[in-house]
Amino acid sequence: MNTYQTYEPSQIRELIRKKEITGPTSGFAEGFAQANLMIVKKELAFDFLLFCQRNPAACPLLDVLEPGDPVPRRSAPQADIRTDFPKYRIYRQGMLEEEVTDISAYWENDMVAFLIGCSFTFEHALMQNDIPIRHIEDNHNVPMYQTNIACEKAGVFHGPMVVSMRPIPAHQVARSVQVTSRFPSVHGGPIHIGDPAMIGIADVDKPDFGEPSVIKEGEVPVFWACGVTPQAIVMHTKPDIAITHAPGHMFITDQRDQKLGVL
Repeated sequence: MNTYQTYEPSQIRELIRKKEITGPTSGFAEGFAQANLMIVKKELAFDFLLFCQRNPAACPLLDVLEPGDPVPRRSAPQADIRTDFPKYRIYRQGMLEEEVTDISAYWENDMVAFLIGCSFTFEHALMQNDIPIRHIEDNHNVPMYQTNIACEKAGVFHGPMVVSMRPIPAHQVARSVQVTSRFPSVHGGPIHIGDPAMIGIADVDKPDFGEPSVIKEGEVPVFWACGVTPQAIVMHTKPDIAITHAPGHMFITDQRDQKLGVL
């Protein structure tokens, strides 16, 4: 069992704030939704909001904060997005400048933060259906890949979709589709099943983000749209500054994952 599987979201966030948790959060606070992060200047916020609306599989919105407000009042009103992710990425002109564990020094009053649904959220439901999650079993970050699937352009934002991959036993693939399709606000069902080359992935053992997962005999690689997509978009769009989470290092919300499910 993951050490933090049974912790409350507020406990996880406190440990993150204290820098006692700085790694990936898959399996943490089981039963609660996790979120990706995208922060842009107010002048680009409408374009990114429109981008999310046009690309809901990759960027399903959980919360949008008011300009200059670091408190996610709808999803975790006691939290602070400047300190409560284990690790952040600072992009300038589309280039990754650095990774940090606190963005208070970078925060400006005209910044707008977007919290985007994360597929870590539906992993609890998969495990409840006895579907194994390899990166949790092997204690590593989920593998993520840039694809040849183009997102629909919105304003200045354009670029490729990023996907996460989980090896699923062949006889459980249909069930994994059924289970995850109930959660459209955290990427929903898979966007591709099987041959990675068909979506532009040359080597499934060499992810662009995260770490590779072993695909065992009798398993099929299954790919879900991923909330790291905004980082690929930033690399293509090259805004003056954008702040994101580090891939796999998520925000733990107070929202129950089952409340995000479609019955």
